[in-house]
Amino acid sequence: VQLQASGGGLVQAGGALRLACAASGRILSINRMAWYRQAPGKQRELVATYTNGGVTNYADSVKGRFTVSRDDAKNTAYLQMNSLKPEDTAVYYCNAEVRIPTMALASTYSYWGQGTQVTVSS
Repeated sequence: VQLQASGGGLVQAGGALRLACAASGRILSINRMAWYRQAPGKQRELVATYTNGGVTNYADSVKGRFTVSRDDAKNTAYLQMNSLKPEDTAVYYCNAEVRIPTMALASTYSYWGQGTQVTVSS
C-alpha cells in the first residue's frame, strides 16, 4: 500500500489550500484516514481524522478552519484548509489504517504518506 500526498505550497495568511492523500495497492478497506503535521523543532501533531461513517475530529487549533473529507471510491482523503495562519506552516503527513489481504485472510496496518510542505507567509 502506498499513500501519495499532494497539494502543499506557499500561500499568504488568510488564504486556502487543499491537500489530497491517495491510497493505492491491495486495499480491502480503509478504517481511518488522518492528517498530521510537523513544524520545525516541534513534535508531529494530529490535525484531523476521518473514520468510517463520516466521523471527523479536529485539533482545537484548526477547528472551524479546516475540513477533512474522503472519497471512498478513490481511496482518497482531502484536507481543505481555509483562513490559513503562519502557525499552520509545517510538513503535512497523511496516515491511513488499511485492511489488506494476508495469509490470515485480512489484517490492518498503518501507513504513512511522504509529507507535503505547507508554508503560510504573514
